[in-house]
Amino acid sequence: MRTTRADDFKQFAAGRTNPLFRSACLLTSGDTHLAEDLVQETLGRMYALWGRVARIDNPAGYAQTVLVRTFLTHRRRRSATERPVEAIPEAVLHSADDPALRVALLAALGRLAPKDRAVVVLRYWEDRSIEETAEAMQCSPAAVRTRSVRALAKLREQLGGAFAEFADH
Repeated sequence: MRTTRADDFKQFAAGRTNPLFRSACLLTSGDTHLAEDLVQETLGRMYALWGRVARIDNPAGYAQTVLVRTFLTHRRRRSATERPVEAIPEAVLHSADDPALRVALLAALGRLAPKDRAVVVLRYWEDRSIEETAEAMQCSPAAVRTRSVRALAKLREQLGGAFAEFADH
């Protein structure tokens, strides 16, 4: 039985929706509604070029890149002045980790500039190399290194002693 382009894409989308959503939640500091919108936009863009995706070595990695670029484009818009809510629904992250730590980390991520947040998510959540992160963000590797150092320093400053308290649990 021969699969169609749409069937191939449905299979790809079904397998990538949850990982994309988790990354989008981190990028948006827990704003699940915006995260859903970003994932939908990402999958829409991926579908538009799905016929040419055979030339892409890693469609899943490319989808992550599209997600980050979509997030950064959204943050540049004037309509992106909405702020995430204080309470994070338990269904956002399906982990047995300490909820207080998740909330503290999401809040700290939310206080970072969008590009700094993107660097942290790509480098330390998605475990991408400096070069892959630079390519996804359309900047130089030196800019990624600089943003990483500054973003991590800001996170340490924001979390301060609270982070050590969470780490002891």
